Amino acid sequence: MSADTARTPFDPRVIGAVIVIGVIGFIAMWALMALGPQLSAGNNAQGHALSKGVAGYAGIVDYAERADIWVDVRREVVKATPLGDDEGSTLLVLTPDQSSEPDEIEALIKAHGREPVLIVLPKWRSIPHPQRKGWTGIAFPVTARQDLLDKADIGGVGKPRIAPLAATVQTSFAGPSNRRDAVTLAAGNWQRVAPGPRNASLLAVPGSDDALLVRSANRRVYVLADPDLINNFAFASRERARTALAVLDMVAEDSDAGGIAFDVTLNGLGGGSGFLRLAFVPPFIGITACLIAAGLFALWQAAARFGPARVAARAIPISKRALIESSAELVAQTRREADGADAWLRGQREALGRALHAPPGLEGAALDDWIDRRRPARVGGDGFAALARRLPLARNSNELLGLTRALHTIRKDLLREH
Repeated sequence: MSADTARTPFDPRVIGAVIVIGVIGFIAMWALMALGPQLSAGNNAQGHALSKGVAGYAGIVDYAERADIWVDVRREVVKATPLGDDEGSTLLVLTPDQSSEPDEIEALIKAHGREPVLIVLPKWRSIPHPQRKGWTGIAFPVTARQDLLDKADIGGVGKPRIAPLAATVQTSFAGPSNRRDAVTLAAGNWQRVAPGPRNASLLAVPGSDDALLVRSANRRVYVLADPDLINNFAFASRERARTALAVLDMVAEDSDAGGIAFDVTLNGLGGGSGFLRLAFVPPFIGITACLIAAGLFALWQAAARFGPARVAARAIPISKRALIESSAELVAQTRREADGADAWLRGQREALGRALHAPPGLEGAALDDWIDRRRPARVGGDGFAALARRLPLARNSNELLGLTRALHTIRKDLLREH
């Protein structure tokens, strides 16, 4: 493989691609951490409005939409916004699980204002199917925790408990339209609540003080004791599906609600309000985008080169001239210029003698006089011998420089150098 076709692992394009992929992956990781629960489909076989498992409520949501009822699945806490004078209020359906906290339920009820809230107590602890996504593998009943209603503004509700009904329960109610809807329940292990003295039972259990559906005294909070009345398990047959819609319609008519909103924040599918999520939602998404763009521009400026690369120069260049200049600078810094005057003069004298073919044996002042006799008669000024005598007696560097220049001029004249 030739050097031209060989690709090295440090190819600029490869390194650039690795950096770009790394930056995109880093940003995507934080975005998914912040928005992952909100972007999730939610079909995890648990008890909430997005789940299609047995304990979920996706069936009643779809059924209500097909019945032309306004339905909304909320992934964040929404302040109370009535649909309008003609459309009525919005019924908020809360589906807490066994791990939900009372403070979370209280916060959602307060955020919903004076509009009605339906709390569906949990009953099933389900395990997802290991092979079929969204399916329920195993589910077993667990009595709902009493403290789920401690801060629900529905005083008097007793501790929820599971108890078998002795016979088929049949009850009816008269809605605002004065029509009667019969709700028939088969015998079974229905979870129920004790309504308390100040609350009303909308679905009472015959022969017992317990109820399946309770309305608070202020007509603001409703509690559905058994989720099997409206969850996906209730859609095992058409009769039970009609019963589920009738129960939901019962609460809607009693509370004068024109629409239904299912909350999923209690089930961990909301967007939350952490600082990380705020960075990826309006209005702060613009600031995040600007910071990311500024970082990418800074990275590009650091990676791109504007103009040719600067090659670091050697501290001491390689040449005779550089060596001479460095030596001269060293002598000048030590102020020892006069110490080398004799050696420099001797070198100049010997060089001129060899160039002019002086007789052998001439040295010192005799050679200086012989050099002067070779100067043209028309050239004036001090001769070589006079300058040579004055050079060792120079008092400062300026005088020394003047004498050396004069001697160098005589050499150029004699040797015809330019």
